[in-house]
Amino acid sequence: MATVALTKENFEQVVTGNTMVVVDFWAPWCAPCRSFAPTYEAASETHADVIFAKVNTEEEQELAAAFNIRSIPTLMLFREQVILYAEPGALPPAALEDILGKARAIDMDAVHKEIAERSAGEES
Repeated sequence: MATVALTKENFEQVVTGNTMVVVDFWAPWCAPCRSFAPTYEAASETHADVIFAKVNTEEEQELAAAFNIRSIPTLMLFREQVILYAEPGALPPAALEDILGKARAIDMDAVHKEIAERSAGEES
């Protein structure tokens, strides 16, 4: 599956409409971004159940600012609308596979419960 271009107009729809979304914040002038692109594209071909998306930080500066992107490439992984991973740096294929495997293994019911408990604690 090819990667999806994310903009401020479609970002929320893509993240909330899919179980797992991996987002690559990048820019055309960024050499590490360009070198990471084939690894990212290859992973998108082998994980049909995951949405692989890209945010061009030059064109989507508002979106990059909303996520406090200070270094590119930055990879962010959402599962059930929760950010499970957000780190700058290009990854080798094995490390990307490892992150995807770990994200799949997380008990999301426990994560949502913890988020709800924290929210309840902040309200009181």
